[in-house]
Amino acid sequence: MTAIGMTHGADGRIARATRNRSVVRRALLACGVLSSVLYVLTDLLGGLLRYDGYSFASQAVSELMARGAPSESLVDPLFLAYGALLLAFAVGVFREGAGRGRGLRAAGALLMAHAVAGFTGPTLFEMNRRGAVGGASDLPHIVLTALLVVLVLLAIGAAAPAFGPRFRRYSLATLLVMIAIGAASAPYGARLVAGRPTPGLGILERLDIYASLLWIAVLSAMLLRHDRRRSGSRAQM
Repeated sequence: MTAIGMTHGADGRIARATRNRSVVRRALLACGVLSSVLYVLTDLLGGLLRYDGYSFASQAVSELMARGAPSESLVDPLFLAYGALLLAFAVGVFREGAGRGRGLRAAGALLMAHAVAGFTGPTLFEMNRRGAVGGASDLPHIVLTALLVVLVLLAIGAAAPAFGPRFRRYSLATLLVMIAIGAASAPYGARLVAGRPTPGLGILERLDIYASLLWIAVLSAMLLRHDRRRSGSRAQM
């Protein structure tokens, strides 16, 4: 085999390895959008198809996966799949942080922690259906929910400077909205633990959750666009 042939063979292997890494990177980053879409679909399907009388306006998302809820068997596997997609995206964000500063790397680590903690929601720390048992047993779930909110808020703050002033302003606006909604939702905690009616809780909680899901989808799209630009620049070299 000639030296030229060996060089071409090595170049081909390098090119294939580069393409494979690019495919994996894009798949991980695309999981951000996919996870957000799956969460919304799970919320809608559980409340509309499997839970007669469920109120999106006054009941929490967690009540769809509560012990004994008619929607539990449908939404539990879907929420776990959402968590797996979010974890994959978090790994992608963490990897991207190696070349774009500590902020993205920290955001990736925080999102990984968020995803891993979230797996315990449908498994270890489920809510109980209202009125089914003493409400004190729901406290671990409420604590878990608070932890998840803190982790995603920290991730948003860490990643805010990653893509210039527009993304930073959007991230800060998302933070302010989520914090304001969280403050407005705080009084519902005691009512939820006591199994009492919570009119408006569903609306506030979904605004809070969907704001974070939208931010994750936007971050995913920004990273994918950056990856396409980077790939295009390499192709022109």
